[in-house]
Amino acid sequence: MRAMIAMSGGVDSSVAAKRMLDAGYDCVGCTMRLFDNTDAGLDRKGTCCALDDVEDARTVAYRMGIPHYVFNFSEDFREKVIADFTNCYACGCTPNPCIECNRHLKFGRLLERALLLNYDCLATGHYARIEERDGRYLLCRAADTQRDQSYVLYMLTQQQLAHLRFPLGGLTKAQVRTIAAENGFGNAQKPDSQDICFVPDGDYAAAIERLTGKPSAPGDFIDRSGNVLGQHQGIIRYTLGQHRGLGLHWHEPLYVLRIDPAANTVTLGPQEALFSSELTAHPFNWISGEVPAQPVRCTAKTRYRQTAVPATAEALDAQTVRVRFDTPQRAITPGQSAVLYHGDEVLGGGVIVAT
Repeated sequence: MRAMIAMSGGVDSSVAAKRMLDAGYDCVGCTMRLFDNTDAGLDRKGTCCALDDVEDARTVAYRMGIPHYVFNFSEDFREKVIADFTNCYACGCTPNPCIECNRHLKFGRLLERALLLNYDCLATGHYARIEERDGRYLLCRAADTQRDQSYVLYMLTQQQLAHLRFPLGGLTKAQVRTIAAENGFGNAQKPDSQDICFVPDGDYAAAIERLTGKPSAPGDFIDRSGNVLGQHQGIIRYTLGQHRGLGLHWHEPLYVLRIDPAANTVTLGPQEALFSSELTAHPFNWISGEVPAQPVRCTAKTRYRQTAVPATAEALDAQTVRVRFDTPQRAITPGQSAVLYHGDEVLGGGVIVAT
């Protein structure tokens, strides 16, 4: 069996490669070149796509005696990830570019490349598990619940799961670092990347203005009745539920309730107004490939770090799902993703378009 290993230069993908090699696969490592330093306009050292990371991946691959290649997917990344990121914020939403990168690049272009080159599977360092049951592939949470990344993998299909391997699904992060150290990997204690790769300083608004060449115009903060409370500094600087950084001194705490790009207004109000009992997600991917005819009891989460809570999901059509929560949820945000679970199994997920 031949396996292509997606190697970012981090400890997780390095150990994933080692485990695949130990399992008897004929392995090759590869790193995606997603953009040049100048695309971000900043020093990119320490991010997941920096030149140092390519070297780290190559060094580990050579230490294991496997070939390593770099694939240039920068044009696809600009079109599918960076453009979506900037457009989403301009529309008053809050995107998750890592999900779009998985959708279009890692499990799109890279998996296609692996199969085209006659590799049997693509392995990554994600913390998640794939199980085969009754001829169907299940995507499940990782054994290490603190590291579980199943939330960002909901777009996977049966065909993709058949050709994917997640060698770290049964390990803890501590075990992964131990394996790396035992094998002399120089990245054994390398810190995890915390920021979006093309926004290494975490300043999303500055990155959007830099990428688009357009400043975000100031406008009005308003209350729920339309009364002007003050001036905002551009809608790309705000997200639903935000409380800090508003620059207003008010007699009661204020939170971002709504962003209206057409009117260039940001509506503020009390925290209790942030809670919603339902959402609509589109496009929605059912991992089984089958759209349920009846409402489904499940648990659901609307943010990566949230705990999944009880809900009922109803398919409105093949790609649209309405999720109703048993108890109202805070700051359900368009642009983020709703992901459904049945126990440890991921049923599917989609981008939140309305609440």
